[in-house]
Amino acid sequence: MRTVVDLSEDQLRAIKALAKRQNISQAEAIRRAVGAYLDLQSAPDRESPAFGLWGGRQDGLRYQEGLRDEWTE
Repeated sequence: MRTVVDLSEDQLRAIKALAKRQNISQAEAIRRAVGAYLDLQSAPDRESPAFGLWGGRQDGLRYQEGLRDEWTE
């Protein structure tokens, strides 16, 4: 599908250089850039409280202190 997008001169120059280096068309370079952007935007939200190993758990310090309490029992 075709679409019209306005790019700055610097962006167009960079796309042309990238396409030439990779021996691909400018359209393919733009498709790849859009694809990479969309992949990045669909990645987990790093600000989400459920992101990473500790998602859904108590805070790390309380957990660590609980483990250390086992040493004194």
